[in-house]
Amino acid sequence: MSIKIDQKITGYNVVKPEDKVAATPVAPAAAKEPRQAEVIQMHESVERPETLVGSTFKVKSPLFEHALYVTINDIVLNAGTRHEQRRPFEIFINSKNMDHFQWIVALTRLMSAVFRKGGDVTFIVEELKAVFDPRGGYFKAGGVYMPSIVAEIGAVIEQHMKNIGLIHAPEMDDATRKLIAEKRAAYEAAGAKKNSDPAVGAHPVRDASAAASSDTESSGFPPGATLCAKCNTQALVLMDGCQTCLNCGYSKCG
Repeated sequence: MSIKIDQKITGYNVVKPEDKVAATPVAPAAAKEPRQAEVIQMHESVERPETLVGSTFKVKSPLFEHALYVTINDIVLNAGTRHEQRRPFEIFINSKNMDHFQWIVALTRLMSAVFRKGGDVTFIVEELKAVFDPRGGYFKAGGVYMPSIVAEIGAVIEQHMKNIGLIHAPEMDDATRKLIAEKRAAYEAAGAKKNSDPAVGAHPVRDASAAASSDTESSGFPPGATLCAKCNTQALVLMDGCQTCLNCGYSKCG
């Protein structure tokens, strides 16, 4: 490529590659988008404090000769602030009965690991309460049916979580409480009238039934009450052709 020079040459300079880059016109930079805030997942490695607060529950089952003592210790988060709360941190089960020592140790270690992991640990309650003993369950004090000793341990953990505010039990409304009170009074009045009838004498079958319902009487519910499928309490009575629970208000008639 030839270039015609019409003027007198007074000087020259060698063009270097970097000079060509500098001479290249730079396009205007595009407007930068506003910087987005980074989402940071807060987490912390919680170490066991020197002192923990907790509660101990006694579990007495007819399946065991000796009672079980369940201790649940809590860690206090945000201590001294208005956001202070307690969360389960570890669990221990102690008993004189050493026949089931291995599964008790394994169960407590696994549950303690889940507690320390954090998050929603309330699922443990439902998992434990769904365990059934192939030999059959039993009734504890108050007429509440327990399908297994593991299920009662789950019930103990549930009660502890309710005590520290981790689980909120739905409160019964005033209308349901009033209905239960009316049903119970009517049922007891009908039973008292039947017992006072001189035409009704002693019957061996009825006497045996009364003896078998001693646990129900001690629980505060009328004798002859059966097991409620909703709350697992022996408080279901038949009134006006309808099964009604005097503990939770459940009724097959809606």
